This record gives sequence, C-alpha cells and structure tokens, in this order.
Amino acid sequence: MPARHVPNAAGVLVVAFLAVFPFVYTAADYDYIMHICITAFFYAILASSWSMLSGYAGQFSFGHMGFMGIGAYTTGLFCHYLYLSPEPTRLCIEYPIGDLYLVVVNPIGVTSTTLTQDCLRQALAAWDGSVAVTPMPVWLGIVLGTLMGGVFGLLIGLLVLRLRAAYLALFTLGFAEILRATISAEIEITRGQAGLELPHLFENGVTILGQTYDKTDKIPSYYAMFLLLLLCLGILTWLSRSKFGLCVRALREDQDAAAALGVNIIRYKILVFVITTMMAAAAGAVQAHYVGIITPNNLFLLQMSLVVAMAVIGGIENFAAAAVGAIIIEFALELLRNSFEIGGVTIDMTIWRLVFFGILLMLTLRFSRNGLIAPLIDHFTRGHVARETVAARTAADRAGASR
Repeated sequence: MPARHVPNAAGVLVVAFLAVFPFVYTAADYDYIMHICITAFFYAILASSWSMLSGYAGQFSFGHMGFMGIGAYTTGLFCHYLYLSPEPTRLCIEYPIGDLYLVVVNPIGVTSTTLTQDCLRQALAAWDGSVAVTPMPVWLGIVLGTLMGGVFGLLIGLLVLRLRAAYLALFTLGFAEILRATISAEIEITRGQAGLELPHLFENGVTILGQTYDKTDKIPSYYAMFLLLLLCLGILTWLSRSKFGLCVRALREDQDAAAALGVNIIRYKILVFVITTMMAAAAGAVQAHYVGIITPNNLFLLQMSLVVAMAVIGGIENFAAAAVGAIIIEFALELLRNSFEIGGVTIDMTIWRLVFFGILLMLTLRFSRNGLIAPLIDHFTRGHVARETVAARTAADRAGASR
C-alpha cells in the first residue's frame, strides 16, 4: 500500500471500530464508557468545525460555545413550550392549525407552585385523560436549533467579519458572555441556573436491528452523535477539497492578495462562519437532548478554551486531526480522574489532570505548533512529495549535465 493511502485506511478502520464498539464492549463500566464516547463525539464536532473556521479560514473566534448554546436552547424552548392539541385549552395562548391547535405554554420560571401555574397542566387536569396532547417532535427541534445557529452566525458575521485578528476574537467572546448572562437573567423563560429540561433524544424508545431500546439506553444516542460527527466531517472534507476550501485558505494566508485576485472575501468569510456555527448548534441540540437538561454553565469560557485546546493539540489546520485529538483528550481527561499514591502520598488527579493537560498544551505550542496528530497525517499524505521533487530535480540535473 502506498504511504499516502495509510491515513485513509486508518480512518476507515477507526470508523469501522467505532461503528461496532457498542456491541463488542461488555465490561462492567459499559454505560460510563459509552457516555464518554458520546461526549467525545460532541467535542469532536465542535473542535473540527472550529478548526475549519480558525485553522482553514483564519477567523479566530471565541463564540463557538455560544452558538452551541443557541442550538441547545432553541430546541429546548421549542420542545418545552409548544404542544399540539386536538381541543383548545382556553387557558394557554393557542393558534389553530387545521384540525389541531398549537398550544404555547405560559412561562413560569422557577417556582414552588409549578403545577398550578402551568396552563397546559390545568387543562389536562380538567380533561381528565379525555384529550391527548402531543409534544413537538425532537428532530424538528434539532433542525430548528441548527437553523437558528446559522441565523445568528449570519447576523454576527455581517456585523463582525470585517474585523480581523484580536478584534474578531474579542467581539465573539463578548457575544458568548452576553448570551450566557441573558440566559441566566431570563429566569422566567429559561429557568436560569436551574436549567431547562428537555425530552430525551429518543423519548419513546427506538428499535435498531430488531432490538428495542428505551429512552435511557446509550446505544441510540451513541449512533446519533456518531453519525452527526461523520456527516460534519464529510461536509468539511467536501468543502476543503472544493473551490470554497481554496478560497478560505487564501483568506487565511493573505486577505489583501486574495481580494486582489478576485475573491469576495466578505462572502467567503460569512459562508464559512455560518456553516461552522450551524455544526456547533446541531451538536449542542443533540447533546442537550441526550443529557436531558441545558444550563448557562455549558457556555462558560472554560468550555470554549477546552475546545480550542483540543483543536490545537490535534492540529488546528486539519479538521480530521482536530476531531481525533478531541476524542483522545476527552478519554484522557476522564481516565486521569483516577487518583494514585506515591510514597504514601495520595495524588488527587481530579485537580492535577488539568495541570498535565495544560503542560501538554504548552509543549504542543512550543515544539509542534501544528498539533500532534496533523504531522502524522502529513507525513504519510505529503511525505512522498519532497522525495519525488528531489528525484525529479536530480534527474533533470543529470540530463542537463550529460548534454
């Protein structure tokens, strides 16, 4: 096998391994490992999409977790407040849609009298089981969350993408913090720090290959997040190999030169921003339904720093390497939680693991600025180019000398 095909073969083997992993792993910590896998896929989507935005297009943004939160809260509010009813409640805000009514539940915040203030619950109590109210489908909430991430990405892009370097980073950082503060303050609607509960990803269960799984089983959520990761990586691969990828890389290298060559720099900057924010929003929406609750704590700058570090350690200029780095680091951070003793002294790894992670990040930035995974991929995919170039030049020199 030619060396340049090694990364593709390794990628196929990794995908195949992850595809069958839930059915071959049978240890006692099955649920815990599956949870780490799902979370790792979630971070891999964020890291790879951020790598496309910052590594390929050169648009350094600190707002990625904010767009993740937009996707999560959009689907959360959609599924929390909207229902379909065959009969009018005459208590809630409702709109007729054909033979049904779109019921909008009144926001009640965090109170001790939730059951008496929720208009839909009062209507259901009055109906005494004679009317069945249908919640909104989870998949529709995820789609709306993804689209809302794109809408906000477009609006922010139109405002900020004429800025460069530190100005863009500071603007997106401010946007993420404003969003977090707003969600925390709107207690009546978002329940603030108490968090907004969401239906599970597969609330009514699902059947896969003849096996029925309930809403708490890990396998359906595992494959949902895994397929979303593969979809995002597929889109990013297609974009990077197209004219679009060539243009955004030109923006990274020299915006003025790209503009002089006829590249519409604002359009391409907005497009890559919108695409990557939609991926972050989709990941946030799916993860929120998997966990079952979303809080403003998910939007902390610490989480954004973790995504950036994953992309940097994996390889900021290679979204596949960023995804692999995110998965490896998520597993490493979890496995390093196990404390151990040295000379009778107990080392609390719940604290020191972050120290080791920080040291790894600093060493990567100092000695391998393109990450730890990306150079390995480049070695196999591009290592032959230098040898072939040298061989061609040597042959040309010999031919010239023999004349």
